[in-house]
Amino acid sequence: MSEHKATIVWKRGTPDFGYKTYSRDHVWRFDNGVEVPGSAAPAYFGNPDRVDPEGAFVAALSSCHMLTFLALASNKGFIVDVYEDAAIGHLGKNVNGKMAMLSVDLHPQIAFSGAKLPAQADLDWLHDKAHKECFIANSVTTEVRVVAE
Repeated sequence: MSEHKATIVWKRGTPDFGYKTYSRDHVWRFDNGVEVPGSAAPAYFGNPDRVDPEGAFVAALSSCHMLTFLALASNKGFIVDVYEDAAIGHLGKNVNGKMAMLSVDLHPQIAFSGAKLPAQADLDWLHDKAHKECFIANSVTTEVRVVAE
């Protein structure tokens, strides 16, 4: 078991606190000293120059899938040179009428090298196993799909 901590800090910087005018800008602080400037998505009066929670959610799913995929590929003797994913999250109303991240599509582009290259069956297994073992995917109800290119 392990703990993962984040401190989120927001301060009002304007005299008013109107719904459309208060700043959504805030900071995510992690134990290792890294700070990430956060905000709401622009559609919700956020700052487009900062990370919004929905984008971070998509990035967390993609990153977890990638890290699990890399571990599995390494253990199978495959050499991965590049892994790039243009992940897309789909926000909408769930069955209860609440806004939710309904699905995330992963679009991994992976370059391999070495004498042992994966066949399509190997790639299918690696992605399926990575999804089943990804800590973040196991923590959410969002549908996560790997879209073969």
